Amino acid sequence: MLWFVCFLNYADRQAIYSVFPKLQQEFGFDKVQLGLIGSAFMWVYAAGAPLAGIICDRFRRKDLILGGCLFWSFVTLATGWCSKAWHFVTVRALEGFGETFYFPASMSLTSDYHDRRTRSRAFAFHQSSVYIGTIIGSWAGAWFAEKYNWRVGFYLFGGAGMVLALLLYGSLREPARGEAESAGDSETPAQPNLPVAETLRIILRQPDVPLLMLAFVAANFVATIFLAWTSTFLVEKFHFNLAAAGLSGTVYIHLASALVVPLAGFMADKLSRRFGGGRILVQMAGVIGGIPLIFIVGSTGDVTTLIAAMTGFGLCKGCYDSGIFASLFDSVEPRARGTAAGIMNTVGWGGGALGPLFVGIAAKYGSSTEVENMSKAISWCAAVYLIAAVLLFAAVLARSRKRA
Repeated sequence: MLWFVCFLNYADRQAIYSVFPKLQQEFGFDKVQLGLIGSAFMWVYAAGAPLAGIICDRFRRKDLILGGCLFWSFVTLATGWCSKAWHFVTVRALEGFGETFYFPASMSLTSDYHDRRTRSRAFAFHQSSVYIGTIIGSWAGAWFAEKYNWRVGFYLFGGAGMVLALLLYGSLREPARGEAESAGDSETPAQPNLPVAETLRIILRQPDVPLLMLAFVAANFVATIFLAWTSTFLVEKFHFNLAAAGLSGTVYIHLASALVVPLAGFMADKLSRRFGGGRILVQMAGVIGGIPLIFIVGSTGDVTTLIAAMTGFGLCKGCYDSGIFASLFDSVEPRARGTAAGIMNTVGWGGGALGPLFVGIAAKYGSSTEVENMSKAISWCAAVYLIAAVLLFAAVLARSRKRA
């Protein structure tokens, strides 16, 4: 059930990026305006995440998930009514507010179905919906824009989300907090909620947690650039048509991620039984492998090389993504996991939201043509991934010392 909600969560947020060339053509938006439209969602999503996490630890997560789905789906539908830059910035900000409740609630809920033995695999399966939603949202948004009108995709995805939320309301079960750690006993009495100050203390006293969050900033900075700009990059540098760019800009990266993430989750579960930093090691391996591939994506002028590099980057990204929340939850008790996931999203998406704006500014104000400037900006993201690898290595050391 959560897989389908998350699928629409990402399809809704991704569709706008694939129609950037149409918005540029119809409304005359420049790269900085498009970068602001791309970043508006992420900033509000990040700003609202701590509050969403605190609320998630105190109220029924099922209500937050499905209520949020209704809200963001209506906002997606309303995107089709926009005609000015501030309209788009506003609906993207509102969409960020609606979607900010989803991941803290869904990750916390899923962790009460799965203990340490299967948690990475469960999260990895759920994560596959992120990739499929990204692919379908990008391709369908571009296809409708090219064949009919760019507004049609938003009407379709928004309406589908509202119907799904209503259909699932009677089916999604709310497990007791800590149920998985209590040998799956659904009759385990609910533990009292923690005060906010105590919740924050539990989260931040763990030395590996801030390192994992900072690594998420670096990884998300790169990921948001690929989400926001790949379609435009393919249209302007490699002369893809809009529908082909919408599909190719996501399918090679995200299908590769979807294929590898279950294996990465399985490996992470296995390694975590042997030593504390096992899940983080899988993430670190993915980040290290992605460094040269990101540089190639930005620097190559050959389509075949580009596709190979994007596919390889997708495989590496899937390894990192498999442990984003599972690694975090290894250090956080069940009653604080919603807040922990909220803070993780605030830090990761707040910093990551600078990525699309960075590329927009670099493209417009760099010393070469916009296409050349965009290429250089993407290549420089390899250095950001290197920073993420160093932070993850430090997290492994911190986790090992703590367990020792």
